[in-house]
Amino acid sequence: MSARYAIYFAPAQDSPWWAFGAGWLGRDEFADTPLQAPESNHFSIDERLAITLEPRRYGFHATLKAPFRLGKQHTQEHLLERVQALAEQLVPCMLGPLEALSLGKFVALLPTKTPPDVATLAQACVLGLDDLRAALTEEELARRQISKLDARELELLHCYGYPYVLEKFRFHFTLTGPVDQPTRQRVMQAVAAQVSQLNLTAPLRLDRLCVFRQAAPGAAFKRIADVVLAA
Repeated sequence: MSARYAIYFAPAQDSPWWAFGAGWLGRDEFADTPLQAPESNHFSIDERLAITLEPRRYGFHATLKAPFRLGKQHTQEHLLERVQALAEQLVPCMLGPLEALSLGKFVALLPTKTPPDVATLAQACVLGLDDLRAALTEEELARRQISKLDARELELLHCYGYPYVLEKFRFHFTLTGPVDQPTRQRVMQAVAAQVSQLNLTAPLRLDRLCVFRQAAPGAAFKRIADVVLAA
């Protein structure tokens, strides 16, 4: 099967938010190399690596357009050209303070109050690039656990290849795979002080579209391009 691409927002590599997120997950998604997890009073290194196994494959990011395969008539170069053109039309926006919360069985960083501009920007990525996307295969549809989706989510899945877009979109940075409630509570406690400090000293600005590439099924996603928003 061909490579998959995704359009994410991720902080710049020299950002303290990137240092926090990449350090927490234990991976540099630019080089696809492990990072040593910082010491924590809440988790051993082995436990940290276990609970972050799933999000580590994707890198520290917030999804704008979920992973997709390119249609046969499109190339990576074409995708990068289109992302560049789209970024030139989009305005950066401040995200406001973030906090670690339970999102289903996961822990994620979410804005305490998501600015409306964020949903508008994500919608532009979903709609503006969707003609590049190959249709979902039966196998890809099966992995989406269709039986757990409501009618609108199912409609969005068939229209755009992902159920959590448009009015179902929720901006977030995933910090764990599925974990039980006590573990979620420990994660939120473990990151609270650092996230609070980052909110004060380095308010996060959504200022770029990041293109990630997964070379083959099961492979980790690599960050191959950052395109700064320029409108």
